[in-house]
Amino acid sequence: MGLEENGSLKVPDDVGNGAPASWYNGSPTPGERGPSVILGHVNALGGHKGVFADLRKLRPGAEINVSRADGSTAVFTVDHGTLYSKNEFPTLEVYGNTAGAELRLITCDGYDPATGLFDDNYVIYAKLKA
Repeated sequence: MGLEENGSLKVPDDVGNGAPASWYNGSPTPGERGPSVILGHVNALGGHKGVFADLRKLRPGAEINVSRADGSTAVFTVDHGTLYSKNEFPTLEVYGNTAGAELRLITCDGYDPATGLFDDNYVIYAKLKA
């Protein structure tokens, strides 16, 4: 997916099961040098869990397998996860160039029942293993 007219990242349409996750096409493909960005929902329509509902459970050292269009799999190792306020999102830190192939998994967090909106984003940082 690409960008909205206001410059924000498009998010995948929830087809009722909180899926799919989607790759931001302005970032490197998973396994290429730089931070590949994949977005996914934390929850889904009808009270279901989103594809990234359990993102906060990933711990350093966990492996993430990303299927690539060419049929290969890029394997990443989780470095850390960080919670950011949407109002203070560190764009350069998350999307900026990296020396090697890295992965960023991004979802919403910090649901505010008063507004019905998510105030934060949770980001997993991972590095290519194989």
